[in-house]
Amino acid sequence: MKLNTLLKTAVFLIGMSAFLQVYSVQAVLPVLMAELNATAVQAGLSVGATVLGVALMSPFMGMLSDAFGRKVFIVGSLLYLAVPTVLLAVAPNIEIFTLLRFLQGLAVPGITVVLIAYIGEEFMPDEIMRLMAVYVSGTVAGGFLGRFLLGHFTELMGWRAAFVAMGLLSLACAVFVWKQLPKSQNFAAKPNVQTALATLKSHLRNRYVVAACLLGMCVLFSLVGCFTYINLHLAAEPYRLGSSTLANIFAVYLIGMVITPLSAKLMKRFGSVNTVLLAVGLSMGGVLLTVSEPLPWIVAGLVLMSSGVFITQAATINYIAANVKEGRSLASGLYYMAYYSGGTLGAWLCGLAFDGGAWSGVVWTLLSVQVLALLIAKKGMKAV
Repeated sequence: MKLNTLLKTAVFLIGMSAFLQVYSVQAVLPVLMAELNATAVQAGLSVGATVLGVALMSPFMGMLSDAFGRKVFIVGSLLYLAVPTVLLAVAPNIEIFTLLRFLQGLAVPGITVVLIAYIGEEFMPDEIMRLMAVYVSGTVAGGFLGRFLLGHFTELMGWRAAFVAMGLLSLACAVFVWKQLPKSQNFAAKPNVQTALATLKSHLRNRYVVAACLLGMCVLFSLVGCFTYINLHLAAEPYRLGSSTLANIFAVYLIGMVITPLSAKLMKRFGSVNTVLLAVGLSMGGVLLTVSEPLPWIVAGLVLMSSGVFITQAATINYIAANVKEGRSLASGLYYMAYYSGGTLGAWLCGLAFDGGAWSGVVWTLLSVQVLALLIAKKGMKAV
């Protein structure tokens, strides 16, 4: 297939759409707590619910698309994602709101996992690298824009109308992708459940796969826990930031566009494991910086923290590629299941920590998990 502008735009929008809704509510948690009479833990779990949906569906979506096709899953998932997003506007309580957030998460692997398979089948190696760069840029943009747009929409029109707008945006992206993403030309259905189960059993006995999965769990625990409850911290005294200002702070997430190429250089020089150790240390330094009172110091801490997370994520995925020779797609599915499960745990446990000790309680929880990540990298992974 030819790499034209419309194709690259479609791939960018797929990556953006996948993550547009996942973390968007982080920018409006203080508003939701007031409007839906929710506790900090309940509000945090509305973030974790979506991440849990992603975790549960990730290992299976690759096998399903292997049996039934690529484009149908990508476009169908994008269309489906718009439905619970719009329904969030009429959620009567935090319980229904959280359920709808979980339903959002179920759509994401049908977009992300299947697109990676689609690109791998339809394009040459140099084209794959270029399209994957476009896709990753889309995911970073989506993670930022979801928070940014929902925060500003909420201040302009209220949170309920804001979710309708977000749902319509997802629908528009789905229509564009349906029209511009070419049909698969090299797809061949290959359902083989027995082989997949045998490979799964092998992976669960592979210490390097298990170590990478546990490290991934720590990574998203830290990211979700930090970026969920820093909003409640900054919405309270002495900062009292509104939804739009909180949304603007998420611009630090765009550091991922700069960090991704830097991580490749670090891995080439130091190896995956040493890069992980350096990155986790950087992230810990950023977390410690957020206990400062001046807002610029807190923002700087968030930049360092997220930079460490992005580098760790890239190094861990590279580690899996280097150590897993068979069943790479299933190994990736297991990794993402653990990764997103960590996000759910981060939303829950950091919520309990916030209730018990405000932001300082969250900081100590994050540091404890990052120490665990250092131990996993040092003791459970081999140098590559």
